[in-house]
Order: sequence, then structure tokens, then C-alpha cells
Amino acid sequence: MMKSMTGFGRCEYSNGDRKFTVEVKGVNHRYLDVNVRMPKKFNFYETAVRALLKRYASRGKVDIFIGYEDVSQNQLSLKYNEVLAREYMKCFERMKQEFEIEYDVRVSTLAKCPEVLTMEEQGEDEEELWNGLKSALEGAFARFSDTRALEGKNLKKDILEKLLFMEGLVAKIERRSPAIVTEYRAKLTEKVKELLADSQIEESRMAAEVVLYADKICTDEEIVRLKSHIGHMRDTLDEEEGVGRKLDFIAQEMNREANTILSKANDLEVSNHAIGLKTEIEKIREQIQNIE
Repeated sequence: MMKSMTGFGRCEYSNGDRKFTVEVKGVNHRYLDVNVRMPKKFNFYETAVRALLKRYASRGKVDIFIGYEDVSQNQLSLKYNEVLAREYMKCFERMKQEFEIEYDVRVSTLAKCPEVLTMEEQGEDEEELWNGLKSALEGAFARFSDTRALEGKNLKKDILEKLLFMEGLVAKIERRSPAIVTEYRAKLTEKVKELLADSQIEESRMAAEVVLYADKICTDEEIVRLKSHIGHMRDTLDEEEGVGRKLDFIAQEMNREANTILSKANDLEVSNHAIGLKTEIEKIREQIQNIE
């Protein structure tokens, strides 16, 4: 299914006392550009996060926001440094002897000494932490993918309508082309008669001039190629993901043919139709910029 590069997804996942929140936002970009914002304790998982995203997106500028809460009561633990406490006690004993002062060290006094008692964050099971984060990521990425698919469906519908309109313009140019040559022959004949005041004009010379003119304004090849490009784009829209670059190339080729038709046009009606083609192609190219 064709997808847009614009989308949003959000998921909250709770596992016991842990709560993971993931938000994903995407806009159009030439390549896959990923920006991950998350707590420092998750930096180890950044490569895995990026690898997981590639299952859901291949192009676009994607911002991932990860939040984490742990409401458990055992996040921190008190650590007692026995070796350091003994060193403090030795120093207190030496101070007593050296200065002949009263030895009044209590437990509370020793506990206030730096690094004797410290608060440390308990280590967490990395695999369990990743499993929780992964569940939240997959939920957000799935919703992100769904919104991109819905937007892609709307883009496809709009492009198909524009292709249908373009086919109508091409058909009008085809119908108009023979009439241009006929009208040119009539105008040329009338003009020559006025200039020469002679009704006896060599038919062969007149026919040769008309043939040269018809060859100059002929757009048969451009129309055939333009029809082919329209059909090719319609078929490409039915392909699986990753068609954005291909559609952009086809649109460039369509624009080239429309430019050639406009440059050859020596008729106001054909020129207007060619301008209409260029306008629709430009609209299609703008839409394609959002397709993955």
C-alpha cells in the first residue's frame, strides 16, 4: 500500500511499576532522517530503535520522543562503605592521641562523613527494560504507519483524479490537431490569392507548404509518450511501498512532453490545453513529494 511520509503515532505501555511513552512524528524528506530523544539510560538502545523503525518507514524525517517513569519504591538503595568507615575511625583515634582530646565519636558522627553512606540507583534488567520499550515503540510505530497509509490513500485518490483530467486534455489536443492543419491550409490559400491576385496556384507547392507546417506542429509522438507516462504512473500507484522516487521521475518525463507540446503549439486552444497539462503535472509533483 502506498504511504505518505506525513504521520503521527503515540503509545503508552505499562509493565508493573514502569511506564513507557513513545510519540512519533514524520514529515517528507528525501531520505530517512531519524532524530531520537530519550532518557540517557536508554542511549544504549538507540541503534535498536532505529533498526526497528526501518521496518515501518524507508523515507521521511522522523522524530521519536521516548518518555519513561518508574514509580517503584526500590529504585535507590543505601550503600555502606565499611573500608572507608574504618579509615575514618583510625584517623579519629590518631587525632585523639595527638591532640589529647576526648574521644566522642558516635555512629551518627561517622555516618555524616563523606562517602560512608551513599545512595545508589539499583541496576535494572536490560532485557526486561528493552522488552517494555520495544512494546511501546511497536505500538507507536504501528499507529504511525496507519496514519501514513491513510494519508497515502487520499494522495492516491487525488493523483488518479488529476491523471483522469490530464487524459481529457490530451484527448482534446488530439482532436484539435487535424483541424489546425485544415485551417492553416485555408488561411494560406486565401493569403496567397490576395497577394498574387491569381486563382491558379500550384497545388503541389501548396501541399508541400502544408506538409512542412503539419510536420512542424505535429505532437503525435509527445501525445503517445504522455499517454504512456499517465498509464505508467497509474500502474505505479498500485505498487507496494517505496514508489515516491519512481513517481517523481515519471512526473518529470510527463512535464518534458507537455513542454514540447506547448513549444510546438501554434494554436491558442492547444496552448491552453498544454498549459492545463503543465498545471496538473505540477500539482501532482507537489503531492508526490509527500509519498514514501
